[in-house]
Amino acid sequence: MDLEGKPSDDVDAILATGRGDITTMFVSMSARHPDGADADYLEWHSLDHRPEQHRLAALRSSLRLVSTPACRAARAVSHERLDAADHVMTYFFAETSGFKGFAALSAALHDAGRMPYALPPVERGAYEVRDTRAAPRCRIGADVLPWYPASGVYVLVEQGDAHVDELVDVPGVAGAWSAIAVPSDPSVATAEIGQRITYCFLDGDPVATADALRPVLEPRWRDTAVIPLLAAPFHTLVPGEWTRYLPSSG
Repeated sequence: MDLEGKPSDDVDAILATGRGDITTMFVSMSARHPDGADADYLEWHSLDHRPEQHRLAALRSSLRLVSTPACRAARAVSHERLDAADHVMTYFFAETSGFKGFAALSAALHDAGRMPYALPPVERGAYEVRDTRAAPRCRIGADVLPWYPASGVYVLVEQGDAHVDELVDVPGVAGAWSAIAVPSDPSVATAEIGQRITYCFLDGDPVATADALRPVLEPRWRDTAVIPLLAAPFHTLVPGEWTRYLPSSG
């Protein structure tokens, strides 16, 4: 859609009404279900577990991503430490103190018999948001990207000081958020402290946009000190269509 008007980030009066208060992302990467029950897991998580998290005062938004075989084939980089990740769940918090309630709620739901499914964990981590930018053509401001109805997310996990500016100029990328892994409860957070995660929120097809991003990412890794660990497209989950995007289907 050809949207009209000035981009929010260029209008001081819009920004003056609120900038949002998300400071931290909790990212949980998981492998596919060992018994192939990915659709059952996604249905339970979407109808039961994920909605309950929003009773937490510090939680602002949440986002679930799924990799298909086509997404896997389009990965530019997939380090062995993260290669098994086919599911990504993200919670956006206003403050790290919200993690205490997050853990308490998980324990309470478990004790109530509300945790019938689990996926093999790949990596979990708390990330401090550092850099955000929206594509001007989308009009919305970078602050509200977690609520944008994205078609998917291109996930970058890197070591080094990487930026997002050149990423949002790629067709299919609506905007990007970048964050740094920070210390958290070692019993749940396994991400290497200091590594960077970047979410490119997509309004194009995830696989096609992955191809469009390669010419930007390859010199980024070749000509700078940035080391890629994962560069992969994911689909956003479609509510009610639990089998639409699965690790075992196209």
